[in-house]
Amino acid sequence: MAKTIDRIVKKEKEKDIVKKVYNKNQRLFVILEKIKLYTSRNGVLHGIKKIEINGQTATVTTHCGQTIEVRDSKNGRVGRWLRNRWLVEPCAKCKIPDWKLEKYSTTRFVKRRVR
Repeated sequence: MAKTIDRIVKKEKEKDIVKKVYNKNQRLFVILEKIKLYTSRNGVLHGIKKIEINGQTATVTTHCGQTIEVRDSKNGRVGRWLRNRWLVEPCAKCKIPDWKLEKYSTTRFVKRRVR
């Protein structure tokens, strides 16, 4: 009896830890608009200030003042890096708050089945 209660308590704690769950196979622009974070090619995590979508491309403006042209893709480098949380460090100029980094670290991307 005690083992089953412990399992239930652990599952409830795990549910509390997970803040957000997103579909894994979404377009990049959908992920960027929801998370408001962008990883550069050298692994630096930037905070997004503004996104302007123009068809299959978008102009991303970060808090540190960089302007980046991004193409929409499901399997691109930025999407993979965001989903798998591959990053070296957060940008010092963007000053991403700790609560946002913590929320991002607890976010899960799951593959949902379409029935």
